[in-house]
Amino acid sequence: MMTDPISDMLTRIRNANQQKLVQVDIPHSNLKAQIARILLAEGYIKSWKVVEEEGPQDTIRIKLKYGPKNERVISHLERVSKPGRRIYLPRKRLPRVLSGLGVAIVSTSQGVMTDRDARRQGVGGEVLCTVY
Repeated sequence: MMTDPISDMLTRIRNANQQKLVQVDIPHSNLKAQIARILLAEGYIKSWKVVEEEGPQDTIRIKLKYGPKNERVISHLERVSKPGRRIYLPRKRLPRVLSGLGVAIVSTSQGVMTDRDARRQGVGGEVLCTVY
């Protein structure tokens, strides 16, 4: 039984990125789809889509992105808030990843968004992960 599906998603992306695979499949959930949407909007992945399966759960297929010389676009992907230790921060204390070059993905009462969007909207929340 998997206790942290978000960590599983990030680990699958990290492992596929390390092996320079073209795509990675992840079990579907709405929160994972929102994280994939943010990764696409911030330019860390090429595309993502939900693939309907015959089994009990659909799959999210993420196409990874690499640079012109096949260098990795995602150099760091880390889970911040974990099931054993949730990290909730107000708007003023949200992390700035690499002085704004990276992204922290935050789950707020307004939905899942980047740290910049959360600051702009004046909301805090649970810091799910950081990417750069």
